[in-house]
Amino acid sequence: MKVTIDNITIEVEPGTTIMQAARQIGAHVAPPAMCYYEPLKGSGGKCRACLVKVTAGSEKDPRPMPKLVPSCITQVQDGMIVENTTSPQVLEARKGVVEFLLLNHPLDCPVCDQAGECHLQDFTFEHGVSKTRTIEERNTFEPQDLGPYIQLNMNRCVLCYRCVYTADQVTEGRVHGVMHRGDHAEISTYIEKAIDNDFSGNVIDVCPVGALTDKTYRFKNRVWFTKPVDAHCDCGKCSGKVTLWYRGDEVIRVTARKNEWGEVQDFICNTCRFERKKTSDWTIEGPMKVARHSVISANKYGASSIKPAFPLKQAAEQYKQIDDNRDRSFLEPQKQLK
Repeated sequence: MKVTIDNITIEVEPGTTIMQAARQIGAHVAPPAMCYYEPLKGSGGKCRACLVKVTAGSEKDPRPMPKLVPSCITQVQDGMIVENTTSPQVLEARKGVVEFLLLNHPLDCPVCDQAGECHLQDFTFEHGVSKTRTIEERNTFEPQDLGPYIQLNMNRCVLCYRCVYTADQVTEGRVHGVMHRGDHAEISTYIEKAIDNDFSGNVIDVCPVGALTDKTYRFKNRVWFTKPVDAHCDCGKCSGKVTLWYRGDEVIRVTARKNEWGEVQDFICNTCRFERKKTSDWTIEGPMKVARHSVISANKYGASSIKPAFPLKQAAEQYKQIDDNRDRSFLEPQKQLK
């Protein structure tokens, strides 16, 4: 099937979604994703971050779709024409989505371990607004321990369901899920039952924000001060392919390897993630490939060539020239003191 996205035409297999087709073209065309996670079946269709405009449904029926559609669950049709970054309507809608996601989200970035790897930070940076219109109090929750290795900070959760799908499809038994409805919905366990199985740590990797955090890594370092390297070991439970994060000569955390979309390639076991924190436990392959626009690349590459449109636009609109004709007579007493 032929599909055109932002004036770029490619051929894809039947059953391909607009999101998958856009990713085949490249990162400059692919819509953002907060809930969609390709390795997890059934994910997507919840956050509306990936809304796109279909200006022609297909070659047989070229009528446009009346509303914006989520690209992660909408399959392409032969001759379909899609607008993503080229549509002002799409960009305006995403501003609204960002505003909704931030309704109850606290400004924890200065203390959140997810800072620098947070998909919500990236989404807000690219499509967000600089002001909030809400005056109501935010929903607040107390931090909750979900076992010996995982802590849940529900204040930051955006209800993407990724951790629920991970527990359903990767682990042997799921004991947590989404409780209640509407604005009372929250991720929780029944009577705070601990999440305890060999692959439970993967819910940390799939979380797009800092809601599920590694208790062995909390507050140890900022991600842009670390040195990530790819490594592997012989493990009987998982692939053993991981990323080691160094602070000096110390391994401060271990995560699964992720692709260019921030999705886990191979889920790893808790033994590799939490218990193997020595270099001697691993065979080092080399530095992790870091995208140049990522904050993780700080002090590792030169200046980024990618300049997001949103911050430049905000700077142009809000920053003003300094008036140099101000009265400086108040400086005279200071000169006399010198």
